[in-house]
Amino acid sequence: MNRKEAKKVKKKRRSILKRLLFLTLLVIIGVGAYAGYLSYKTIQAANESYNELERGTKSKLREVEVSTSKDPISILLLGVEDYSSGGTQGRTDTIIVATMNPEDSTMKMVSIPRDTRVYVESEGKEDKINHAYVFGGKDGTIDAVEELLDIPIDYYAEVNFNGFKEIIDEIGGITVDVPFDFWEKSDVDNEKIYFTEGEMTLNGEEALAYARMRKRDPMGDFGRNERQQQIISASIDSLLSPNNLLKLDAITEHVSQNVETNMRLSEALGIQQNYKSFNSKSIEKLKLEGSDEYLNGIYYYAPDEVELENLKDTLKVHLGLIEETTNTDNGTIDEEYPQSDEGEYGQ
Repeated sequence: MNRKEAKKVKKKRRSILKRLLFLTLLVIIGVGAYAGYLSYKTIQAANESYNELERGTKSKLREVEVSTSKDPISILLLGVEDYSSGGTQGRTDTIIVATMNPEDSTMKMVSIPRDTRVYVESEGKEDKINHAYVFGGKDGTIDAVEELLDIPIDYYAEVNFNGFKEIIDEIGGITVDVPFDFWEKSDVDNEKIYFTEGEMTLNGEEALAYARMRKRDPMGDFGRNERQQQIISASIDSLLSPNNLLKLDAITEHVSQNVETNMRLSEALGIQQNYKSFNSKSIEKLKLEGSDEYLNGIYYYAPDEVELENLKDTLKVHLGLIEETTNTDNGTIDEEYPQSDEGEYGQ
């Protein structure tokens, strides 16, 4: 190869290198711009979704505020049906309490049947727990749940049915294990949606019907509660999948329009930092045991007193409110309440 040819090859290599550097720079700028865009959309969505409770930032059952970056916390998940009331003063079709412990990155989740008899402070009497929302909104519902379970509710997240469907559709649907064959009418056109036993992938409309069906479930409200918990678990796995990373802007848009919460963005980031390895396998599903009862001809679900106390203790241990100790003499488990300057917990 003569000097002239060598010079041409060298010039060609420089040209290719410049193009590669230019393309690399474009990719870096693009990724940076997209990351900045996502950050902006996330902050915007968080600001639009944020709605503080009347009580302020601390539960009456807390001595000090919790920190999502280090403390166990509780979250009340509310699914609100408000389309039949024109978007105002709806009712809670879904009431789920989730406790999260950063020490082992676990969650305990318990559904509260909507007909559960509990003291409703906004009414000044016992009533069905889903009536607490009608009379006292989210604040009234939180008061009723704290009265029932004797644990502080630190955060809430309220989603309406329309938002539920949009989010499920945006994340590409969810896969559930249908326990038996059944059908449920769509909330859109009242047409029947059929579900067959086994694994099914559902879109938003189907997932809502799957979550709402109760009359054809031999377990009634409990069967529905289990399916709702199943949907939450499946949604968590779907949200954490790599396929949804590039959809974060669209997902946050749906969240900002349809979800209301008292959790700030900084607090949500604290959870993300502490629960990096979290998935549906980290969730333990609990049950509020009880029995059916009729008072003045009205149906209620009455929690079993002994089982309710056991459930309270389980949640308190997970929240770090009491310590679990094993009695080696008889093999039973006792709970010890940490003492504070004000005495026992809750005073």
